[in-house]
Amino acid sequence: MSDTKRSPQRKGGMMRGPGAPVEKAKDFKGTVKKILKSLGGYKKIIAIVFIFSIASTIFAIVGPKILGNATETIYEGVIGKLQGKGGIDFAKVHGILLTVLMLYIVSGICSYIESFIMSTVTQKYIYNMREKLSAKIHQLPFNYFDKKNNGEVLSIITNDVDTLQMSLNQTLTSFITSITTVIGVLVMMISINVQMTFIALLMLPISSLFVMFVVGKSQKFFARTQEYLGHANGNVEEMYSGHNVIKAFNAEDMMLSEFKKNNKKLYESGWKSQFLAGLMHPIMAFIGNLGYIAVALVGGYYAIKGRINVGNIQSFISYTKNFTQPITQLAQVTNQIQSMVAASERIFEFLEEEEEESHEVQISTAEIKGNVEFKNVRFGYTDDKIVIKDFFAKVKAGDKVAIVGPTGAGKTTMVKLLMRFYELNGGSILIDGHDINEYDRSELRRLMGMVLQDTWLYSGTIMENLRYGKLDATDEEVIESARIANVDHFIRTLPNGYNMIIDEELNNISGGQKQLLTIARAILADSKILILDEATSNVDTRTEELIQEAMDKLMVGRTSFIIAHRLSTIKNADMILVMNEGDIVEVGNHEELLAKNGFYAKIYNSQFEN
Repeated sequence: MSDTKRSPQRKGGMMRGPGAPVEKAKDFKGTVKKILKSLGGYKKIIAIVFIFSIASTIFAIVGPKILGNATETIYEGVIGKLQGKGGIDFAKVHGILLTVLMLYIVSGICSYIESFIMSTVTQKYIYNMREKLSAKIHQLPFNYFDKKNNGEVLSIITNDVDTLQMSLNQTLTSFITSITTVIGVLVMMISINVQMTFIALLMLPISSLFVMFVVGKSQKFFARTQEYLGHANGNVEEMYSGHNVIKAFNAEDMMLSEFKKNNKKLYESGWKSQFLAGLMHPIMAFIGNLGYIAVALVGGYYAIKGRINVGNIQSFISYTKNFTQPITQLAQVTNQIQSMVAASERIFEFLEEEEEESHEVQISTAEIKGNVEFKNVRFGYTDDKIVIKDFFAKVKAGDKVAIVGPTGAGKTTMVKLLMRFYELNGGSILIDGHDINEYDRSELRRLMGMVLQDTWLYSGTIMENLRYGKLDATDEEVIESARIANVDHFIRTLPNGYNMIIDEELNNISGGQKQLLTIARAILADSKILILDEATSNVDTRTEELIQEAMDKLMVGRTSFIIAHRLSTIKNADMILVMNEGDIVEVGNHEELLAKNGFYAKIYNSQFEN
């Protein structure tokens, strides 16, 4: 899948940071409901997670208040010592510190349990989600992939699922922890002193104004960074995939110049966005320190007046610090939730896409002979663009049928309809007198072996790739299919022979060799109906002759449909269907059609014109 292209905005990952533009969902509330519904099976476990999260937060919040008592005890002891009235009550201090230590230990244990359970729930949820997505791909009709490019589908299954996984694991617990911390700390601060709480809260709108200003300035630079990142990544992908062409036309300087231009723009917008985003924490820290100074001054004044003790001042300063942190975290969690919901929306849209129609299976495929009939077939990829208008043909079992015609005539479309990749707009296709809708779709396709012009092999051994046509085939059967396809000798000349690994980019074998392997794979499948769509287009003349010889043996007793532009390869076909603009314009064998001196003869003779 390395040749699949993604949209530029999603290449190279997302550069997230403070002020970065956050992707938003079209239907936020509706998607959140779907997320909660899909998490329905984990409600009790998530409730337990929330309980442990709240407990961990409460134990952590109570700590500074109790720790303040230790400070007050030490302070009173020191003052008493100076006044000659006693000293520090270390037993009391030890008791307080031990209590605080126990609180923090319990808080840590609760946090650990909460994180462990939530991670387990998230992984199970994402595991099931990936299985649903994988199953959904095989249930979608082909017209879905006509509307979507591969990059979009891959982005849903990889980027969006990863976003959901990371965000789900972090946001639920972080959100409840932040809310609990803010409420708890606020209550503790008010319990110590209302006036000092008001002063501490006064810092929030001031810091918010500065943050909004920085975000407003940096957001446009983050947006530009994402745009230029896509352009730069696009340049790199083009240079990599078109390396040979670039070298052949000496276009290295031009490509490098284009990359430098995009890279310079990426650098300029990148450092500006990161610089502005980097101001966030210093500003927050500066304003927070101003708050500490104000609290310390007011607290000292109240301590002199006897309205508050020293221990409470120390506790209040700790709470002031703990109060701004969860608010900042809450803002970050909100951004994560926005991204998570946007990603989830695309996932659910994909899962809710209309699937291939399923019909009640009435006919077994066990005794199929291979008679095929097209009756007034009408089809269009869209309702307003009909490409097959009124196709009629009757093929007897064992016939070798060639379908020829100019590009766009509907040749490949016909065999796709035969395999039920698409549903008809009108008419019917019969196999052994029964409508193909009466057969199970998977069983129907199992009857057909297909070799396409665009070869598909995956990273694995040659033996594994050939066995793809029949998963339970023995090594001897695989080797025999290779012999029939005249490819056995070539395989044995390779390093490790049948056990040679085909690399992911398929660069260690040629295009013609790949085609030979796909033909051997189709031979191994031993199907009742064969479909060869330009199967010999990527091989040389000598290899083509060998393949034709093998195909002639293979097609004996099997119904075969051959799509070919090189008409010399289908001279011995039992029937040639000549198509033009979605209709059959001529029918006959090679000699009959040449004798008619019609459309077929015109196409055939044009291949030999000087």
